[in-house]
Amino acid sequence: MLYREAGDFKTSYTSDNQTFPIRFDRYGYYFVLGVAFLVMPLILNDYWTNALVVPFLIYTIAALGLNILIGYCGQLSLGTGGFMAVGAYASYKLMTGFPDLNIIFVILLSGLVTAGVGVLFGLPSLRIKGFYLAVATLAAQFFLIWLFTRTPWFFNYSPTGMISAPTRTVFGIPVTGASASALSMYMICLVFLVALAWLARNLTRGTLGRQWMAIRDMDIAAEIIGVNPLWSKLTAFAVSSFYIGVAGALLFAVYLGAAEAGEAFGIDKSFLVLFMVIIGGLGSIFGAFAGAFFLIAGPVLLKIMLVDNLGWATDLAAHLEIMIIGALIIVTLIMEPHGIAALWRTIKEKLRLWPFPY
Repeated sequence: MLYREAGDFKTSYTSDNQTFPIRFDRYGYYFVLGVAFLVMPLILNDYWTNALVVPFLIYTIAALGLNILIGYCGQLSLGTGGFMAVGAYASYKLMTGFPDLNIIFVILLSGLVTAGVGVLFGLPSLRIKGFYLAVATLAAQFFLIWLFTRTPWFFNYSPTGMISAPTRTVFGIPVTGASASALSMYMICLVFLVALAWLARNLTRGTLGRQWMAIRDMDIAAEIIGVNPLWSKLTAFAVSSFYIGVAGALLFAVYLGAAEAGEAFGIDKSFLVLFMVIIGGLGSIFGAFAGAFFLIAGPVLLKIMLVDNLGWATDLAAHLEIMIIGALIIVTLIMEPHGIAALWRTIKEKLRLWPFPY
């Protein structure tokens, strides 16, 4: 009734191959964009922006990057936290070394630096895969955190070992530092997310994305038909690391304002983003959004329900929160092993055929 393809005719290959060929999907996409850019800035307050919305936007970017590597190219990685630290420290060095450089270029350059580091640590993927590649990227996680913690040059020889983001503006509006407002933080993260999600969608639907998926499905057969495994795997690591580096730069410069590598980018961040990808759905752009919302909004809403509404003690609620989120993850994976994105595809198929039997 609400989701129909009948009557939605295409008269050209361009219109048939667009990102949202079904009119209902296309209008829904424009509606969500309108709400995000026009309505949300009017209704958000500082608490919801800092506790839920901005972390959701940043971690969605990280989940998009990891999904490109794992979901589309099939290369398992446990070094997400370390690569986010690369983006954070690269942005810090760029902001302190080039005070006049616009923050937009700082974040993009931080992503490029992280892409280079990702390619370097992605070289073992040419020889190893699966569990062994995961161990290699886990070693990268520990090495990068050790490097940023033990090398004073990265934190400008600060006695505390922490890095702090100086104030930077976009069109005269502060987006980093103590003077940045919650609205400015939300808008810059939203712009980056929309642009990078659009880029990811087009990359995965193009020639490069098809090469990634060929390597993921059967690397030997892909090489036989002419897919270059060297190029495919390293580009996947580069693009994935770029996204994760941008997320790390935004997390440090825009959201946290100050960070220390071991505390802000530990191994828990790697597993958090990995769970987002698995729960949301491998090989799905929507899955990155769904997984990030599940693991970012879930704890916040549980805390509000248990502490604010039911009056439970904060420490008890924190322990129960971990148990409940863990149980929900297990239940989700049992009921729908392919993630929330697969569940959403099933719902759309049922809507398309309703009320006829299927």
